[in-house]
Amino acid sequence: MPAQASAPAEAPPVASAAQETGAVLAKENRVDVGAEDTGAPASPGPKSWLVRHFSLLLRRDRQAQKAGQLFSGLLALNVVFLGGAFVCSMIFNNVAVTLGDVWILLAVLKALSLLWLLYYVVGTTRRPHAVLYRDPHAGPVWVRGSLLLFGSCTLFLNVFRVGYDVSHIHCKSQLELIFPAIEIVFIGVQTWALWKHCKDCIQVQTNFTRCGLMLTLATNLLMWVLAVTNDSMHREIEAELNALMEKFSGNDTNTCLCLNATVCEVFRRGYLMLYPFSTEYCLICCAVLFVMWKNVGRRLALHASAHPSTPPFHLHGTIFGLLLGLLALVAGVCVFVIFQIEASGPSIARQYFTLYYAFYAAVLPTMSLACLAGTAIHGLEERELDTLKNPTRSLDVVLLMGAALGQMGIAYFSIVAIVATRPHELLNRLILAYSLLLLLQHIAQNLFIIEGLHRRPLWEAAPEGLAEKREAEPHRRGSLLELGQGLHRASRAYIHSYNHLNWKRRALKEISLFLILCNITLWMMPAFGIHPEFENGLEKDFYGYRTWFTIVNFGLPLGVFYRMHSVGGLVEVYLGA
Repeated sequence: MPAQASAPAEAPPVASAAQETGAVLAKENRVDVGAEDTGAPASPGPKSWLVRHFSLLLRRDRQAQKAGQLFSGLLALNVVFLGGAFVCSMIFNNVAVTLGDVWILLAVLKALSLLWLLYYVVGTTRRPHAVLYRDPHAGPVWVRGSLLLFGSCTLFLNVFRVGYDVSHIHCKSQLELIFPAIEIVFIGVQTWALWKHCKDCIQVQTNFTRCGLMLTLATNLLMWVLAVTNDSMHREIEAELNALMEKFSGNDTNTCLCLNATVCEVFRRGYLMLYPFSTEYCLICCAVLFVMWKNVGRRLALHASAHPSTPPFHLHGTIFGLLLGLLALVAGVCVFVIFQIEASGPSIARQYFTLYYAFYAAVLPTMSLACLAGTAIHGLEERELDTLKNPTRSLDVVLLMGAALGQMGIAYFSIVAIVATRPHELLNRLILAYSLLLLLQHIAQNLFIIEGLHRRPLWEAAPEGLAEKREAEPHRRGSLLELGQGLHRASRAYIHSYNHLNWKRRALKEISLFLILCNITLWMMPAFGIHPEFENGLEKDFYGYRTWFTIVNFGLPLGVFYRMHSVGGLVEVYLGA
């Protein structure tokens, strides 16, 4: 240590200036971090010319970052508007602009994004000092797991699409096989790159990286728009099924039929079952790419780059929430299996729709009451509100509120269709009750989660209190025996306090665990298999096939994302209680 202390005095002037520069930057970083944490301005004082010089450099750096964000955002906006114009032209004038033209545009964008992703992984991230920081809050386990799950399902979807096109190759163009093949390569590389680098805070080639991220985000957004609005494949499958029925009846048809009916049935069912996962995958990728874009050029404090010491998730002390949640999960699995078995036939009987919606009509009010009770308990708590600026929490709230719009939009459209047609039938009454209860449950659950996220977790204050206690009692560290006795007393006190939780903390844990299991159940049912919202026929007859197809494909992926995001927020509420 003395040698290190005397080294700056013996170093040449260039080294001394570099060290002084680092000291100034470190000092300013500490000032900025302290001002951000406390919400108070930095303390004024006399500044040397070196401090003023590097303050000017830091301001210019921040201005350059804002300029890069603005330019890359405008790039993405123009790409989205161009692609949106192509898609709208295809819908309203499919003679001048065809689906093939939209596929060509998307193929070009996928190729450019693919080249940038490969360059980012192979070139940018391997440069010296490229990734000095990694955001610990970006890319949590559930996001990366969803990215891998939905990416794999989208890959299989395109494989089924290629198989279906190959089985109709005698009456289709071979060029149609190129577009699913390009998408398979793009999705594979993108999933791998986002899984590996979703936490990066890149420090080199920042403007080029921002533009690449925004181009890839715009490409995924256009893929989502096309998947929501394009029903050509569904219409082709429906036309082929009708042609098969006419052929069995003895009538001739000009529709392109499959050469092998059994193989085509596998491809057809696989495509229809996995189609919603493609829209969900695009939404997940857009969220991950946006977080990476925000982290470009971001510098974290040393204590922020490490993972927060959150307590482990365990079920100690929760009984009623676990039992009720498991009951809802088992009942949901049974209803889901029965409905899917019935859906594998030529038609679905009305009693199975009744069973499906009756389950929702029983679970949703229970969840709403639990959320309202939890919100009331939050108001009675003694924990103070966490008013510090937290970008991750702000993004969680925005995603939670935005994803809720999907199912809420479908619910409002269903309410209008039912009230305007046949509101007195039993099934329609159940669908109306389901829609109203779904709106109430989304509002109540959002209130409960947002209120819980803004409460300061109890485990955050524990390290400071423990440190103060250790500083106040240094004489107890005298021997290993005294240290062991102290640890024994502390462990007994912890177990005693945990086994005797006050009723508010215990109730919050029970409610959070019950809602976690219920949201997992309500995530599973629309994520896999046939969707009753599209198969019951009421809204499809009222709004028309294409309009209702667009509404459902817009709302259901957001609803699935909402349930997954709610599980992540409820886990944080459970741990913080």
